[in-house]
Amino acid sequence: MFRALYLQKDEAGFRAGVEALADERLPALADGDVRVDVAYSTLNFKDGLALTNKGPVVRAWPMVPGIDGAGTVLESRHPQWKAGDRVVHNGWGVGETRWGCLAQRAVLAGDGLVRLPEAFTPRQAMAIGTAGYTAMLCVLALERHGVAPAAGEVLVTGATGGVGSVAIALLARLGFKVTASTGKASEMDYLRRLGATEVIDRAALGAPGKPLQKERWAAAIDTLGSHTLANVCAQTRYGGVVAACGLAQGLDFPTTVAPFILRGVTLAGVDSVMAPTPLRQAAWQRLARDLDPALLESMTEEIPLSAAIDRAADLMDGKVRGRLVVHIG
Repeated sequence: MFRALYLQKDEAGFRAGVEALADERLPALADGDVRVDVAYSTLNFKDGLALTNKGPVVRAWPMVPGIDGAGTVLESRHPQWKAGDRVVHNGWGVGETRWGCLAQRAVLAGDGLVRLPEAFTPRQAMAIGTAGYTAMLCVLALERHGVAPAAGEVLVTGATGGVGSVAIALLARLGFKVTASTGKASEMDYLRRLGATEVIDRAALGAPGKPLQKERWAAAIDTLGSHTLANVCAQTRYGGVVAACGLAQGLDFPTTVAPFILRGVTLAGVDSVMAPTPLRQAAWQRLARDLDPALLESMTEEIPLSAAIDRAADLMDGKVRGRLVVHIG
């Protein structure tokens, strides 16, 4: 038997709870698969949507959610992995079409695993999770487009969330001057401890604005989409770069081509779900080098599996700061 957070949806409606499931309920181990003993998982925005049934994330029922997991290989039918290997998993459709990692056991595609860096414990890896890994992908995107600290201010929206918190910590350590945008005035000290030099109210960016506005940002990392992303692009300086990785405000993008054809702004889309393995490995290697473990701990809250449903509701209501690590136990 293994304990798992189990989601069901049928004629009786939507139900979520922690249940003891027989080992036989796990998907059969096919060629290329790996069975993992999961030590820690985490809650990301997509997990929150699934656990609260607020978005069409789950596409096969019943489902064990959890797009992230860190643990030890128990059995492998993949040539790269063997029993005893420590691994990290992010994305790849897990928790959507395939059972995920909010459980003591998981059967995962070996191609989607990354070796856990020696610098991190499984708990620290899940304190990073998809949110922190996405933040690193955004930093890598800015670097690929030539953004350096000397270029000027970098804006991070959704700053108290998981992606935003890790992005600020990474950028500050790399020498960037970081401005954080948040709707939580009470978290100003927290954001400054992470490395933000200035904190602005998200309301200044969240409403409809002009297609072109006063130039300010050399670059930006946006987690919100919608009007916020449109305003960020409109305020980005000539030749600047905006890395877009989220849609917490909305899926729409109400803007014009003006910032892109009149100021040469680059909008760089960042996908964490299906990113190729070499890019995943590069991101985790850089996280091991550039993320301060003390700052990571300061933005981390650990919860048991039994608390995941309630805290997922808090996450969707904007009541969570930083990262939620789920101790599977």
